[in-house]
Amino acid sequence: MTDDPKATARAAAFAARKAAHADAASAPPRATALLLKAIGPAKGRIIAGYMPIRTEISPLPAMETLHAMGARLCVPVIAGAGQPLDFRAWSPESAMQSGPFGAQIPAHGDWLTPDTLIVPLVAFDARLNRLGYGGGFYDRTLHRLRAAAPTRAIGFAYAAQEHPDLPQEPTDQRLDALVTENGTLAPRPAPD
Repeated sequence: MTDDPKATARAAAFAARKAAHADAASAPPRATALLLKAIGPAKGRIIAGYMPIRTEISPLPAMETLHAMGARLCVPVIAGAGQPLDFRAWSPESAMQSGPFGAQIPAHGDWLTPDTLIVPLVAFDARLNRLGYGGGFYDRTLHRLRAAAPTRAIGFAYAAQEHPDLPQEPTDQRLDALVTENGTLAPRPAPD
């Protein structure tokens, strides 16, 4: 057992995600439809997806649809430890190669700056906090992108990955929405 609350939450979330992934026959199509709705009109936009690893819910069907709708798609590329992510253009026809952590990345293509990111995660809570793998890549990336221009981050996960209250640090970046097979969470307006 560890005294690190994030590590404890991460271990429980990995187990929940693995179970949800194994029992997800109807989850991906419904989650894909909800994700597309949360993203909204796609034509002319630059949207970052991700290449799923291990038991992550796959955004690939949504990414293919967004591409067909006229969006430019890109996927993250790890530049190095402690660095924000870079994003390389992706299409269903892209030649892919192995990247860090076993994720596939485009072998070539333009470097893009997305206005919307579909974000993988290990766990989330009702306040739209996200727990990732522990490298801080998405937190650094969202901080950099949001400092330059309005940027939406939409988490994509199985409903079973919800955690009652995730530990947070000052550098953690909150999601703008979270999509699961059960629905979409969005920020609640502040009370008057």
